[in-house]
Amino acid sequence: MHELSLCQALITQVETLAREHRARGVAGVRLLLGPLSGAEPALLHSAFPIAAAGTLLDGATLSIDTAPVRVSCESCGAQSEATPNRLLCGACGDWRTRIVSGDELTLASVELILGPTSAVDGAMREATTHV
Repeated sequence: MHELSLCQALITQVETLAREHRARGVAGVRLLLGPLSGAEPALLHSAFPIAAAGTLLDGATLSIDTAPVRVSCESCGAQSEATPNRLLCGACGDWRTRIVSGDELTLASVELILGPTSAVDGAMREATTHV
């Protein structure tokens, strides 16, 4: 299950961002994942809490958006959507295509927990920011 190592690398990257912004923690992480990335969303969801335990991401949520597979045709120049197992041009049907999207695993956003900002009715309120 290489998704665990992917999550560990993701956590290292996000912790670096969190420290740069002097965050107390991370509330959420959003990924953009293509079907040709080689990673399984369900396995990423399972591995994320294990890899996040004891880090600034402990308790953070992981959300995954799916990127469509898009190809660019070498023959006619058109860009079109394709299926992962049929990377043909949607305009002319040619097989000579180049993948434009659908193979990515991208960190799309991070929701950081910043320090307490003010007292409201005797309780401290936390600020969050998206990176």
